[in-house]
Amino acid sequence: MKITFLGAGSTGFAKNVMGDVMLCPALCDAELALYDIDPVRMQESFTLIDRMNNVINAGRATIKIYVGVENRREALQGADFVICCVQVGGYKPCTVIDFEVPKKYGLQQTIGDTMGIGGIFRALRTIPVLRDFAEDIEAVCPNALLLHYSNPMAMLSGFIQRFTNVKSVGLCHSVQVCAPRLLKALEIATPNQDPSIPAWDVDLNDPIWNDYKVTIAGINHMAWLLELRDKAGTDLLPEVRKRARARTAAGKHDDMVRYDYIDKLGYYCTESSIHNAEYNPFYLKANRPDLLEKYNITPDDYLRRCEDQLVQWAKQYEELSSGASIQHKRSREYASRIMEAIVTNTPLKINGNVINRGAITNLPFEACVEVPCLVDATGIHPTYVGALPTQLAAMNSSNIYPQMLTIEAAVTHDREKVYQAAMMDPHTGAQLSTDEIVSLCDDLIEAHTTADFPVL
Repeated sequence: MKITFLGAGSTGFAKNVMGDVMLCPALCDAELALYDIDPVRMQESFTLIDRMNNVINAGRATIKIYVGVENRREALQGADFVICCVQVGGYKPCTVIDFEVPKKYGLQQTIGDTMGIGGIFRALRTIPVLRDFAEDIEAVCPNALLLHYSNPMAMLSGFIQRFTNVKSVGLCHSVQVCAPRLLKALEIATPNQDPSIPAWDVDLNDPIWNDYKVTIAGINHMAWLLELRDKAGTDLLPEVRKRARARTAAGKHDDMVRYDYIDKLGYYCTESSIHNAEYNPFYLKANRPDLLEKYNITPDDYLRRCEDQLVQWAKQYEELSSGASIQHKRSREYASRIMEAIVTNTPLKINGNVINRGAITNLPFEACVEVPCLVDATGIHPTYVGALPTQLAAMNSSNIYPQMLTIEAAVTHDREKVYQAAMMDPHTGAQLSTDEIVSLCDDLIEAHTTADFPVL
């Protein structure tokens, strides 16, 4: 079996997924083909993953590295599974551009990797790279399943699944922790917490979570916790609403936006409050510091995270190079579990990002949605959800149409579609006039072109 990782220079994520593979008996002796365009990052990842293979896997996996576009097809040749985790343009220069140019127009962002003007331009510069990936996969491993992790998930997965012949599913890690973290924060569930896990997180290996029935559906980063029941079948959503209101009334906390969703819309969603602050017109407004304070929102949060991660990785790599020990515990990522389910024909339920095609009846047919899926040896099978509560469908739709316009812009190279995507984006449209949006898009197109990452 061969597993190819595109973007393996994303060392932390590569460690999690490749470590998970090594801890799975059905996968642990696979050939692991690690690919990246950055030779330095690739070597750092190889050092870590090779050490991990020897420490936790008795060296059973065969690890090969491939650097540069000219070696990509060799990395993909004969692959059974392909994992994609790329950030085209990186933190610098492109993510910085996505934040700094809009600031000149008074437009603030928190994360900029999913929606908003940052998400739109991240998709526009990534889709051409994914088109090249797809052509290579179709040529040298046409039966491979692509497990896609890159953001903006809905736009990129939507492109791959609508405009290429690659078998693919988009995967996010916010679904798995959505209900457990909420149950823990509201003290509805009391897990046996491993002291090595941060207080805000949960151990998904704790059997307590098997006692709850959870149904989540919507779109990536805004999929809704539609059903939450305990082992007796009791509907816990009324208690969630009651406790969430009480927690917010007691004082500011780190999940204010999503608790406001519970209060105003009746439902909780998958991705964090700092993300969801920019997916709508409500919380992140120019000249409204009172809203930033009330909802505990920090603009430019992603830039700070990137800087912190660079410092942390430099320290970790120095320790690793000095002979520090390395361990791994199987993570919450879906990738190894999907591959295991397919190889062993053991049924598995996940939430995947797929083209809607009627799974959610009140969202567009060609939208990329995040719904429960069943996995077995025959592949990924989306399940029928039906209609979302109308207010939730409306929230999702406000994001879906800019996403679809962005995909159309990338496919047609139509600058007008870029303008329209930005105009329809709820946060950008709430802050800027149509003329300002056109000017902003032109400035971003020029800035990315100058940085050697053209978007059209």
